[in-house]
Amino acid sequence: MQQFYTLFYIIPIYNKQAITIQQQLDQLKLRGLHISAQDNATHFLSHISYYRLAGYWWPMQSDKENQIFKDGSKFCDVIALYNFDRELRLLLFGVIEKIEISLRTKLIYHLSHEINPWWFQDTSIFINTSELIKTLSSIDEEITRSKDTFVKEHKSKHKDDLRLPPAWKSLELTSFGSLSKLYGNLKHTVKAKDIIAIEFGTVNHTYLPSWLQSIAQIRNYYAHHSRLWNKNLPGSPKLLS
Repeated sequence: MQQFYTLFYIIPIYNKQAITIQQQLDQLKLRGLHISAQDNATHFLSHISYYRLAGYWWPMQSDKENQIFKDGSKFCDVIALYNFDRELRLLLFGVIEKIEISLRTKLIYHLSHEINPWWFQDTSIFINTSELIKTLSSIDEEITRSKDTFVKEHKSKHKDDLRLPPAWKSLELTSFGSLSKLYGNLKHTVKAKDIIAIEFGTVNHTYLPSWLQSIAQIRNYYAHHSRLWNKNLPGSPKLLS
């Protein structure tokens, strides 16, 4: 006789409740974080959430499970790291902005001349068609959300043209992530792929995609004001061996 067994799993329920700023301070002190009156901790915790600051004091803890701090851990050092990270994001923003605008310009110029103004919708020049479709879907969403005058005028004048607007219009609205994916997905036979890589100072197209993907990840972090200091990035740029 066949027997059936029912397995029951105990699913842990998250039951922590919100605590006041004073309770947050008492908890940190109890765990070994030194907080002085001069640290103005109440002020900082009223403007920067406890959970956000946790990313900066995490390395200061000797016991991660019980969240016990190492001897000598100070709240003022947590704020110093937070401020350093904020300055780092501002510094990178200026650098990445230049790279993003340059990549957009080079893709539009070189590919539009080598192929045509709608090269980004030409499946024959891309390695992975399914990935291209995903990227095009994101681009289409970005264009649909756009309130820019040039997009409205294009749609009004070319209602019967089912294609997306040409590269110099569509890619001006495209995210850095989508731009890097378009470049990385280009077939190696596309001459512009190497031209762009050389113009960016890399040896050839085999190195640039990983760098663009890493830069795009960093850009997403600072765009959402996320921590960059001590962050493990999902990808890593390819280095010369």
